[in-house]
Amino acid sequence: MKSNVITALCMAGALVAHSASAQETITVSGSTSVTEVMEILAETYQAQNNSTFIEVQGTGSSAGVKAAKNGTSMFGMSSRDLKDSEKEPSLKETVIARDGIAVVINNSNALNDLSIEQIAKIYRGEVKNWSEVGGENKPVVVVTRDTASGTRGAFEDIMNLKRKVNGITVSAISQRAQVGNGNGVVKTIVANNPFAIGYISLGSIDESLKAIQIDGVTPTEQSVASGDYPVARPFLVLSKDGKPSPAAEKFLDWVVSVDGQKIVMNEGYVSAQ
Repeated sequence: MKSNVITALCMAGALVAHSASAQETITVSGSTSVTEVMEILAETYQAQNNSTFIEVQGTGSSAGVKAAKNGTSMFGMSSRDLKDSEKEPSLKETVIARDGIAVVINNSNALNDLSIEQIAKIYRGEVKNWSEVGGENKPVVVVTRDTASGTRGAFEDIMNLKRKVNGITVSAISQRAQVGNGNGVVKTIVANNPFAIGYISLGSIDESLKAIQIDGVTPTEQSVASGDYPVARPFLVLSKDGKPSPAAEKFLDWVVSVDGQKIVMNEGYVSAQ
């Protein structure tokens, strides 16, 4: 009897091991903004393809580019265009969505519209009080993302928040700005501070804070798709030529298919098609 039990347990273990080995893992890492929609895409795809496991990690756009280049991830994610120094012929870029960067303030703030120049001055530290841009006589609390963030990189480029120091390009964002690691942290800071201003992915907007108009244009899927909203960027998936497995390529093909893009739009982003 004991021998039969041991045999049965060994057979069960072998079946589990076989099942685990039969399941292929696809690794994806990079931008925390892209991670939000990629996790939903991965969960949906896995439910339809139970032989595939997709591991998604939010490590920042710069880390995602490096991971795709050195092969530590099958796919890298970036929420900004690649820098010239990051581009190489063997690195494939696939746009899976387009996203607006919403400038957000606390719900108690009565302001509804700022110009690009006003926002830039706030982030450079030239405007320190809300009264200088038509608000209350209250101090402005500036919230930004960490330097590895693709959202920050795109925001700085669009808002002209770069400057030269000894011939080297550096951020022009005030060093007094609070730094939030991820959309969620920025949202929490702004939602809980009546004097704060931050920027987050369009798909991350909810009722906890207010997205302002920029030069009279509201950040929506429609205004991003039409090109009217000025603060927008691509969501990229990066891979080395010939590196991703057939299963990984199949997943990426599905992401940019009609079914995958429906999920992108349902999550509040703009279709890449």
